[in-house]
Amino acid sequence: MPSPQALFDIQPQLSTPIYRQVVEQVQRLVAGGQLGPGDELPSVRVVAERHAINPMTVSKAYSLLEAEGLLERRRGVGMVVAARVQPASADEDRLTLLAPALETAARQAAQLGIAADAALAAFSRVLQKTPKEE
Repeated sequence: MPSPQALFDIQPQLSTPIYRQVVEQVQRLVAGGQLGPGDELPSVRVVAERHAINPMTVSKAYSLLEAEGLLERRRGVGMVVAARVQPASADEDRLTLLAPALETAARQAAQLGIAADAALAAFSRVLQKTPKEE
């Protein structure tokens, strides 16, 4: 499981609202198997302090994930991945979660006038230097 400190990569400069970034990152971590049933998420306070964001933003994201059935609230522990959640088994399911980020990157490449082959090469370089979560 990723450390609580490294769990979220919040980027306030993006057009995606911060609460959506948290929701989507948890969805991807569960689908990819980095977070499994019973794994604890960092508290609202810890996430808010670590990323200098409003605690209500984190609380909103956690509440949406709870309503979706991905997280459950445990007394004395906080938010944990729901016991019945299974990682996405098919690559296609995980690729579906990646699609919005790829669409954004493709749009930005087009706006910058970057050719598809150059954008693919850049993506490949980023993939190669991105550490895998253990």
